Amino acid sequence: MNVHNLMEDVVSHTVNELYDNIKAEGSSWLTCDCENCRLDTTSYVLNRVPAKYIVSGRGITHSAEVLENQQIKADVEALALEGMHIVSDSKRPFHLIDRKNDAETEATPCFNFPTFTGTVIDGGSFEPVPGAELLLKYDGKPAEMMDKSWANPLTTVNSTHGAYSFWVKPMPAEAAGVTKKFKFAIEVTADGYEPRTYHFVFPMASEASARANLDSTISFKLKDLVIFKEFMINPME
Repeated sequence: MNVHNLMEDVVSHTVNELYDNIKAEGSSWLTCDCENCRLDTTSYVLNRVPAKYIVSGRGITHSAEVLENQQIKADVEALALEGMHIVSDSKRPFHLIDRKNDAETEATPCFNFPTFTGTVIDGGSFEPVPGAELLLKYDGKPAEMMDKSWANPLTTVNSTHGAYSFWVKPMPAEAAGVTKKFKFAIEVTADGYEPRTYHFVFPMASEASARANLDSTISFKLKDLVIFKEFMINPME
């Protein structure tokens, strides 16, 4: 089944056109128009507009009502401008890094990891902890991520309520169907909290080739990482 969200085309075209026009005007508020900032803006808009799905071939013949709808165009443009301002004001650290996937694409056997997700919480209040730094290690070294947009170490933020995610780069295997247990460690540090290290073992079966594209359904949720505030000794006692 080949299903496509027509709004991806509409939004992508609108966002890129606006970036090009506003850059040409020399607007001072536009601080960057790199590929990552454009993709972040596109994602911002797509998360706020209804999807319009078509089946390619048959569905494309009915797409004119979307492409020529002036209200849809106006709504998308307004959201795109809003997203551009937000992205320009809060660029992610890796926004200038090439987003190219570093994983090997040849048909060679490897272990394809799911995305590892979880939450860092305060052991006293059980509330999410923003500002915590997490380092995922494999074999005593920082685990290599799928591409440079997956930070390791990463820092939790308020907007994601203490959540974190890692996507480890595929590791080579001798053949497809080989099973292996991978031992990982997550080091957690945060201001005012005692550092903690959590260990987990993940069993894997190798596949015939690397999986280069993200599939959000292939994910593994780890248990909550609980950290405790540092015990302060009162010198007057």
